[in-house]
Amino acid sequence: MNTLEDNRLVRTFAQLRAAGRKALLPFITAGYPDLETTEAILGDLEGRGLAICELGIPFSDPIADGPVIQASYTEAIAGGIDSAKIFAMVRRFRRASLGKLALIAMVSYSIVFRHGVEAYLKRACGAGFDGMIIPDLPINEAASLEPLAAGCGLANIMLIAPTTPPQRQLEIARHSRGFLYYVSVAGITGERTKLPPQAIEAVAQLRRHTETPVCVGFGISNAATVAEVCRVADGAIVGSAIVRRIADAKARGLSRERIVEEAGRFIDELRAPIM
Repeated sequence: MNTLEDNRLVRTFAQLRAAGRKALLPFITAGYPDLETTEAILGDLEGRGLAICELGIPFSDPIADGPVIQASYTEAIAGGIDSAKIFAMVRRFRRASLGKLALIAMVSYSIVFRHGVEAYLKRACGAGFDGMIIPDLPINEAASLEPLAAGCGLANIMLIAPTTPPQRQLEIARHSRGFLYYVSVAGITGERTKLPPQAIEAVAQLRRHTETPVCVGFGISNAATVAEVCRVADGAIVGSAIVRRIADAKARGLSRERIVEEAGRFIDELRAPIM
């Protein structure tokens, strides 16, 4: 049986914390604009020294995703993208990679449940994923899924919203592995110029009550906000702003190489304050 002792994501956060460093966690949609581009972006991120990346598994009815990510999901699904093809792509990437980039799947519980929970987790781990974020997973289901994920070598990452009561936050923290995903604002994902001050205060408060790393997502779209978030959090998650740049580059008819280059350059800008 696998354990989390050797999990790439868990190990990465331990190393970052020991070095007093913070993480940028880019989010990209798997299969948008196509799987070859996704694979090329992953290789580019690893080459740039990124430690962690989230891959969104396209779903027809995404949870809390704003219009940019929803549009990328819709186009990926129309192109025939599914979990099996994504797993095959990740396996190819792992065979060619340096093995340093931790990969997290952001996936709806509907997809996991439809394939069979344990079977899906085993396939994800076998493909080369290190963690799972299942945004619509209820806490009572998480308690039973957590040991299954750990047994497969996957970190089960849980979300905490601004509206989550303090006691429930601690309960979620007990079931989250790898890191805690703190949702900075109520509502859907999307780019914002800055985050509400209470979000930063809430993360600082949460950090006082758990040893689990805390990363903040939703609304982070520029280097200044990444720096602000990382004053109190262990990492910043950026999705819509990156996916929008990929979409813009695609709309301009750029080649795959140029799309990868533009995404990578923007990601370098985002993480510059925490390097």
